[in-house]
Amino acid sequence: MNPSALPLLRDLVLAGGGHAHALILRRWGMRPVPGIRLSVINPGPVAAYSGMLPGHVAGHYDSREMEIDLVRLARFAGARLIAGAVTGIDAQARRLDVAGRGSIGYDLLSLDIGITTRMTAPPGFAEHALPAKPLAGFAAGWRDFLAQVAAGHAAPRVAVIGAGLAGAELALSMRHRLSAIAAGPAVTLIDHGAALAGVPARARRRLLAELAACGIAVIEDAPVAAFTASGPRLADGRQIAAALTVGAAGAAPAPWLQDSGLALRDGFVAVDAHLRSLSHETVFACGDCAHLSASPRPKAGVFAVRAAPVLEHNLRAALTETPLRPFRPQRSYLKLVSLGPKSALAQKGPLLMSGPRMWRWKDRIDRRFMEKFDDLPPMPAPALPRGAPPALAREFPSDAPVCGGCGAKVGAGALSHALAGLAPPQAAELQNRPGDDAAILKAGDRWQVISTDHLRAVTEDWGLMARIALNHAMGDVWAMGATPQLALAQIVIPRMSAALQERTLAEITAATADLCTRIGAALAGGHTTMGAETTIGFTVTGLSPQPPVSKAGARPGDVLILTGALGSGTILAGEMRMQARGAWVADLLGQMAEPPVAEAAALAGRAHAMTDVTGFGLAGHALEMARASGVQMVLQLDDLPFHDGARELCAAGIRSTIYEDNRAATNWQMSGRSEDPRVPLLHDPQTCGGFLAALPRKAAEEALAEIGAAGGTARIVGHVAQGAPGIVLG
Repeated sequence: MNPSALPLLRDLVLAGGGHAHALILRRWGMRPVPGIRLSVINPGPVAAYSGMLPGHVAGHYDSREMEIDLVRLARFAGARLIAGAVTGIDAQARRLDVAGRGSIGYDLLSLDIGITTRMTAPPGFAEHALPAKPLAGFAAGWRDFLAQVAAGHAAPRVAVIGAGLAGAELALSMRHRLSAIAAGPAVTLIDHGAALAGVPARARRRLLAELAACGIAVIEDAPVAAFTASGPRLADGRQIAAALTVGAAGAAPAPWLQDSGLALRDGFVAVDAHLRSLSHETVFACGDCAHLSASPRPKAGVFAVRAAPVLEHNLRAALTETPLRPFRPQRSYLKLVSLGPKSALAQKGPLLMSGPRMWRWKDRIDRRFMEKFDDLPPMPAPALPRGAPPALAREFPSDAPVCGGCGAKVGAGALSHALAGLAPPQAAELQNRPGDDAAILKAGDRWQVISTDHLRAVTEDWGLMARIALNHAMGDVWAMGATPQLALAQIVIPRMSAALQERTLAEITAATADLCTRIGAALAGGHTTMGAETTIGFTVTGLSPQPPVSKAGARPGDVLILTGALGSGTILAGEMRMQARGAWVADLLGQMAEPPVAEAAALAGRAHAMTDVTGFGLAGHALEMARASGVQMVLQLDDLPFHDGARELCAAGIRSTIYEDNRAATNWQMSGRSEDPRVPLLHDPQTCGGFLAALPRKAAEEALAEIGAAGGTARIVGHVAQGAPGIVLG
């Protein structure tokens, strides 16, 4: 039996995308545990690899080379990725608090959340300094600073607080990079005690000589009194001039651990030889956030990497009730320190070597580690059962997974043929006109808009998916100029235990209720059932004091405004094939979860005609408006906005499931630049797509100003012309 078809029984949650958890995700994808729902929680879609960070700072690696793409890795592992930072834990109730996501339940938890070098004292650090950890935040801050220096908006002067091995390595890397983009760079390394204390004497002398040769000033026995906009002020009164101050002193655990109830040592999670919490048997921890009580070791990434196989074994063992294995960390380990240029120092025990050969050695080790996450083994497609007709493989190839969101819609041709013989409803309250997006009822002196929609899940972050599905369903209400009134949920979840049902529905309903409050609607109930896979939908209503906007009012001379961007179906299809970058996917999902309230309000009272661009793509929905209005829609390709990554994936041949149906339904009524490589994205199905509105130019300019002031996005993408209904590409 296919393990993925078995009911879900327990939740395993990996909090943090550290090195150990990344390795576990890779191994889990090749051998999952049946009946276990695996989730990974991380603040962003990527995790930075510490081994390559100094090389990235020095300019030897670009950001992508040092980032583990957790979106792609989670897809491979069959895990759900929840974007957010853990902010608290109730270890008794087995719940995590996640910023922006509410409460996430677990049966078994593993912590690999890293550490921070953010200093709580002296004052001013949060406002005027950048912590070296977490790594992803530091790397982004460093890139921003380099851009400021390159543009001449910041002086190439850096102060590094903490003259340990990590601080010295960062100082050397920063000095090398700054010297390549600006004249007269200055880096100062500051410590409250002796520089490189604890480093073996020979290695310390070599590193101090490297720092001196690079012109890096080392200030010892100098506590910092305050952090200021112009640099750190030392306790002896000296002001160190710096446009960027970096905190690399010590290692601080996540502050919320103090109130976790977990057994701690100096604020870090105390674990036994099996990497299990000393106080809670349902919690494991490894990496920098853990204290190895059975064999204490310094904070170093090598231990997290070495611990990963043991942690994976023990998590499986805890889930399957089999014996655990102890982790026995090595006493001594190889230290490879970047020296700025492509040169490194290698030290293990009494052995010490340095130079370009050591850099090549380090580079080879780091690249081999990252290749584990780039070269994910392809999962074989399920074979067709014996006796299956050949047409099954031709029409539904196994290497083309069915898309989620609007990419899973039935094609326009099949839908129109199925509805062709349906008699129009005769209810007197119905006020529908040709081209309306939703049903319209006259209710006293107001009009009520009613619509329904559901989506095959595009993410297994159920709170995020609920927001996306509700925004998508409300699109028809907003497109017709109405104000959201209420929502009824229709939810299908896979077979799972009662406890997992409760957790799943709690995530969905909490997110839905929160979004309803934001948009001024009421969550009035719904219906829930179990099925083959997760689907979330809503029946929604809206109210309008005037006749709702239809697709039929576009007039020659109107300009066309498009809100949002195009290409969501292509990105989601690329993600399913593990070909989309995690940053593209995370950015898209974040935009889809934001309600277009400002855009809808600005267009509602001004548009002659409007529709939301969804499953049939921009071309399909523009053609519907053209037919309903009896006009031509002229779209300027150069003015169309696209989501990050959409054009790259489109050029690589990535297409959504419904793409061919959309193209066939519209291509014959399109003219103009048909060979342009962006044209396929006009047939791309959009989930939570923007609005296409036709309105007079002056009204359009007013609407654009209003949308921009509210932080929304919209632009003029064409105009309406006289002629036979169709689309002209300009």
